[in-house]
Amino acid sequence: MKNICVFSTAFEVAEKYKRETKRLGKLIAQNEFNLVWGGTNKGLMKIIADYVQHHGGKIFGVTMKALKNDRRMNADEMIITKNIAERKKILLNKADAIILLPGGIGGLDEMTEALELKKEKLHQKPIVILNIDNFYKGLKNQVQKMKKDGFIAEDLDTLIFFANSPQQAISYIKRSLVITK
Repeated sequence: MKNICVFSTAFEVAEKYKRETKRLGKLIAQNEFNLVWGGTNKGLMKIIADYVQHHGGKIFGVTMKALKNDRRMNADEMIITKNIAERKKILLNKADAIILLPGGIGGLDEMTEALELKKEKLHQKPIVILNIDNFYKGLKNQVQKMKKDGFIAEDLDTLIFFANSPQQAISYIKRSLVITK
């Protein structure tokens, strides 16, 4: 089975984000993917893990020693790292594809690093930004402006995909994984 790494948040957020995260978790498992995630048992991180596991998928957490009180104890595998850099490296190495849910600075940092490594041809994993309720509209506009103004040489379609729904995100990943085999 292939692994999808989902970058999300441990914060409590609006219901619209929870609802779409539940749909994504269900679709990940129903499409025979496993979840790789930050290993935390709070916020959207808890929801995505709950729904993947409830629908038969396996969950692999990668957390930091400093977050010991937030760990999900019933993960299929839990890796505990010393720092953020090690955590990000393991998350990316275990993933076959990446999805960014609405979230904060940490998720943007993780996605940006994955995107830069892809741009440098250090991996070819599909990267999807789940643009729930236009949460990432500003980011999408900025990335398009960076391309238009010559700051990104690559075709944006080969680097990143903005999905408007969990179904669109999973469909894109499935197509991309078939192409890269």
